[in-house]
Amino acid sequence: MMGLKRQLTEQGSFLFRWRSYLPVAMGIPLLVANLQLTWPFGSHALHSLWELVCLLVSLSGLWVRILVVGHTPAGTSGRNTATQVAAKLNTGGVYSVVRHPLYLGNFLIGFGPMILPLVWWLPVIYILAFALYYERIMIAEEDFLRRKFGTRFVRWAVKTPAFIPNPLRWTRPSLPFSWKNTFKREYTAFAQIALSFFAIEVLEHYVIDGRFMIDPLWASLAVVGVTQYIVLRSLKRYTEILDVQGR
Repeated sequence: MMGLKRQLTEQGSFLFRWRSYLPVAMGIPLLVANLQLTWPFGSHALHSLWELVCLLVSLSGLWVRILVVGHTPAGTSGRNTATQVAAKLNTGGVYSVVRHPLYLGNFLIGFGPMILPLVWWLPVIYILAFALYYERIMIAEEDFLRRKFGTRFVRWAVKTPAFIPNPLRWTRPSLPFSWKNTFKREYTAFAQIALSFFAIEVLEHYVIDGRFMIDPLWASLAVVGVTQYIVLRSLKRYTEILDVQGR
């Protein structure tokens, strides 16, 4: 058993460096699914409504990430890829209801596009791939936290679900919410959502109608996504406007 746990931990440490690339790999089955797309019950109006539902699913994942990042201190809940980093153990706020809220957010962000084509096998593949991929990463992260924080981590982990939140366990975060910190760290996620849904919309019309068509709503969303990415990335790199002490 210890040998298996060590193997899973080593695999998780390797996958941790590449955890941002699962959505890229899922682009292939997503493309295949969209090439089979038809309007549900032959109704474009129903499809448009379903698109908004799927967008809300992805935005709910972004909101989970925002709630996490807005309350966390520096050195935690980051986008580091080279190695595990944890200046302190987060146990309040979203971390009081689920141990891996950022990965829950990632799951929801990716799940929105996966259910959009209404092809049954696509969300199944996504769920299985996500579980196989991120389970190992979570095992590696928790091994690192257990070694660093000892019994404090164990006490928190025993009472806090790993992935499915338990809202009844909510406790207040130690730091107040900071919009600056979320603007500094989550602009990429919103741009990815906006561009993904815009690209899918263009592909859908090409597959079904046989022509390129740009919907003003999704085009506007894409423009907003790209604009905020450019602005916030520039502010992050070239100014200190988004800097918050201790974040």
